[in-house]
Amino acid sequence: MFDAVGMVGNFASWSYLFGTSDDDWIDRFNHIWTVTILGLFSIVITSGQYILGNPIQCWTPAELKEQFILYTHSTCWISNTYYVPIYEEIPEDISERQEAEMTYYQWVPIILLFQAFLFKIPNITWRLLNGYSGIRMDKLTALAEDTVMSPPDDREKKIKLMAKYIDCWILTQQNYKHNLIVHLRHKISSICCFCFGKREGTFLTGYYLFIKFLYCVNVIGQFFLLNEFMAMDYNNFGFEIIQYYIKHGEWSESPRFPRVTLCDFIIRQITNQQRYTVQCVMPLNLLNEKIFVFQWFWLFILATLTCLNFVSWIYYVSSQENNFWYIKKHLKICKEIHSRNDLLLARLFTQEHLRDDGVFVLRVLEKNSSTFITSDLILNLWTIFRQRHYEKVKMITQTENADLGVDIGDSI
Repeated sequence: MFDAVGMVGNFASWSYLFGTSDDDWIDRFNHIWTVTILGLFSIVITSGQYILGNPIQCWTPAELKEQFILYTHSTCWISNTYYVPIYEEIPEDISERQEAEMTYYQWVPIILLFQAFLFKIPNITWRLLNGYSGIRMDKLTALAEDTVMSPPDDREKKIKLMAKYIDCWILTQQNYKHNLIVHLRHKISSICCFCFGKREGTFLTGYYLFIKFLYCVNVIGQFFLLNEFMAMDYNNFGFEIIQYYIKHGEWSESPRFPRVTLCDFIIRQITNQQRYTVQCVMPLNLLNEKIFVFQWFWLFILATLTCLNFVSWIYYVSSQENNFWYIKKHLKICKEIHSRNDLLLARLFTQEHLRDDGVFVLRVLEKNSSTFITSDLILNLWTIFRQRHYEKVKMITQTENADLGVDIGDSI
């Protein structure tokens, strides 16, 4: 059962909201840099609307008294103006005017903040529940980062401390029962890291892939969100800009963000109602246009990188063979692989001891520290493993022609 109080405490912690280095660079581009950019855009637009004032200026008929000018500006700002090109006639039909209405400009700061919140949700979800795996990834990665610049003696002590911590965590997550059901669950989890959980050594890996999936869904969904919010085909906005720029060599005013619009309002008098149509200038649309142009290209690049990163992580962590080659690479760096028996023992070390979650933790540590720190850490884990299973290591060493496909994990 989850600790609800602990989850609320984690949510209130600033480090959980801002993020620590227990993810990769593309995650931080999503939940830190994108959130920061959207927040700054929201502040800029809010300043233009409510602090500097005059977000809209309307030309008022001469028959209206001076005191009605402010009323006209306020009414046209809170109501939806509509756009008709200067070379076209203003339609008489009210419904045609309503179809040309722009409904977004008053709410731009709010939608930018809402977008920022959506970009933060996957990271908050990761912070709240990754501790359920039994390991504090944020503390471990912080220690690994600190180890990079430590003196040699301190560096060795910290690596040994991390190795003991990870080894203890791995042992606590092992299955303490061995029967047909446990064996079946182990086989299924070796095929799909989303299956089952902590005891199979796949919870942390599967959960991180789920978070990666959330990042992909969010960044792609932002385009559809802006489609609805701005009532236009925002998906193709950037392509239209590129096409227009190639054809004309420069970018001109976009009908999606018109500077000059029209506004209808009614003044109620005692005996009748008088409808007025006035022309308004919206200086903020000049800024809105640049913000949403930049955002389209940012989202497009970010969506491409996020999806490619998600696919690469699936490739890295969903295959037992990839995990084995990753550990073998580091053991070769440490000059621990000398024979076929060492390869067999390394496979046993990877698949039966570290398992998916253990290798995943090492990958994250490498991305946030250095290859040398990770190699030394794997070497210490390897040494602890060999010492604990001395008899098994001795048996494998005496068996020169051991079959690499034999399942010997249950005997540990």
